[in-house]
Amino acid sequence: MSKHISSLAPSVVVDTAAARVAVSQLIGRISLRARGDLAAVSKAIGLDLPTQIGTRAKAEGIEAACLGPDEWTLLVSLEQIEKVEDALAALYPSLPHSMTEITGREVTFTIEGPQTPDLLSIGLARDVNSIKVGQARRTLFDGATVTLWRDSETSFRMDVWNSFAPFLATTLETGAKELAAELA
Repeated sequence: MSKHISSLAPSVVVDTAAARVAVSQLIGRISLRARGDLAAVSKAIGLDLPTQIGTRAKAEGIEAACLGPDEWTLLVSLEQIEKVEDALAALYPSLPHSMTEITGREVTFTIEGPQTPDLLSIGLARDVNSIKVGQARRTLFDGATVTLWRDSETSFRMDVWNSFAPFLATTLETGAKELAAELA
């Protein structure tokens, strides 16, 4: 049976000697698509957008991950969403782009602990170590599209659509318990 997870209710999914999985606090999210000279976008939001797929940047309370040649996810505090949206909207006449506020669409799991890479390998079709510290990648985890943000060697954030969150929570919980049992 899947776990019921609300993006409004941060909680610990599992905490073992192998890994800890928790639902993170709700954060503002904006999906941005833009082409051309990005200097105006960078100036408007106060952050130099990363341009290489998988790279991240952080400044002024905004974190951005480049997920495609013309695609970024922006993470901002809930209080900053309107300010960032207004700044981007002001660019429409000179720089057509797509900006969608997607805060309610996703849940973020924080996954950390000594066996976090092993835990993630149960659902990733790629080598988790190919994602370097400070990078982010959109990928599949057990069939669900996720964005992985690698914050340290043993700490990741996983963004997933709300509809897949209960399934992935159960998968991560089972995996963490199995890895912990191997340590015992």
